[in-house]
Amino acid sequence: MKLKDIHTVYFIGIGGIGMSAIARFYNSQGKHVLGYDKTETVLTQSLQKEGIKIHFNDLGDSILNQLNKENTLVIYTPAIPQNHAEYNAFKNAGFNIIKRAKALGIISNEKETYAVAGTHGKTTTSSILAHVLYETKESCNAFIGGITTNYQSNCLINEKSNKIVVEADEFDRSFLQLSPNYTIITTMDADHLDIYGDAETLKNSFIDFANKNDDNGLLMVNANLNFTNYKGLTKCLTYGFNQSANWKGQNLRYEKGLLFFDIVNGLIGYKDVQLGLPGKHNAENALAVFGLLIETGVPEKNIRESFKTYKGVKRRFEYHIRRDDLIIIDDYAHHPKEITAFLGSVKEIYPTKKITAVFQPHLFSRTNDFMNEFATALALADNLYLLDIYPARELPIKGVTSQVLLDIIKMDNKQMSSKKHIVADLHQSEHEVIVVLGAGDIDTCIKPIVKSYE
Repeated sequence: MKLKDIHTVYFIGIGGIGMSAIARFYNSQGKHVLGYDKTETVLTQSLQKEGIKIHFNDLGDSILNQLNKENTLVIYTPAIPQNHAEYNAFKNAGFNIIKRAKALGIISNEKETYAVAGTHGKTTTSSILAHVLYETKESCNAFIGGITTNYQSNCLINEKSNKIVVEADEFDRSFLQLSPNYTIITTMDADHLDIYGDAETLKNSFIDFANKNDDNGLLMVNANLNFTNYKGLTKCLTYGFNQSANWKGQNLRYEKGLLFFDIVNGLIGYKDVQLGLPGKHNAENALAVFGLLIETGVPEKNIRESFKTYKGVKRRFEYHIRRDDLIIIDDYAHHPKEITAFLGSVKEIYPTKKITAVFQPHLFSRTNDFMNEFATALALADNLYLLDIYPARELPIKGVTSQVLLDIIKMDNKQMSSKKHIVADLHQSEHEVIVVLGAGDIDTCIKPIVKSYE
């Protein structure tokens, strides 16, 4: 199905961060866009304000009365259950029904595609990349897995641009639906083992994805990754704060609260690159973008200026309070490697302050797969408040609870809490830096916590 042949686009799970971005794009193209989601959220409300019709009850077979099979594309998220009534109604009626990843593939097949893949780092990296390209003469369209602070949206649209930036999601092997021209691969840490079974299978899937890149394009791969199995024809360069990298980051430092670092590529040096976001892991993400865009001909001046004005993504190292007596930061970190990187950056920025972490584990399977790694990562904080596991699409696993995790964490100041009691629990003690971490619905705690300290 080509873009020009589609009249109506119906989304099952339209409120998801990835789904809503595609919905916004099709809406901007003048398509008739509507959809279903389980619950009303700030995101669904913003879509409705843009003219997209959304309902929150599963209509089953009756939804068929509203749509024409011949010119309707139905897009669904893999997060919906297989017994979803609307999904099965469309399927049984012979509608053209595809996953979100396939929908991205349809769009990207008609445009010059910049893809960012990785088990972590892809949302920040793709948003930096999109911000720089959007500010250039040719501009871009972009589908981001978070709400960008610069644009207050997860979708950037420029109908005149032939460039598109996408997050290449490894969940459910979705990224194999894409055929990018340019690709950044940030990380390949074990995750989604309920899908892949083991870490090696996951890594091989990233190699398969790299093989789908255009031969005349470019791959930028983190220098810490083992990419020796890649045998493709695409030019492959490495980046990182690593002496073996083709694009090397050096001399990371903070000056008056601002992050600076230097970049070296062969005999060419780029001094004092400034980024409007803290953290070494974010500097590394920016380094990947810098290298890729210099290689593809974007002027250095454009990149530097855009880096300075980049404000980040909601729930990625997002400051809520920044006073001398108290810092409150929110972050989406939900994998042990992400938590380690995030807490390491916080400690680097505030070396003399005590860090209090509030964490909600995401998925029983992930907690089970990385129980010991979570314990090690969370112990980097000085104080810990642990919430119950957010189940998302999963049923409980016997013997896998937050209490079990708490018991093996080697630290003195730790306790269980809940969304209902976290504000009161925090106020039982004094805190210098509070960080709120997790990918579930812990974001609903942020406003109450912040308000209680204002």
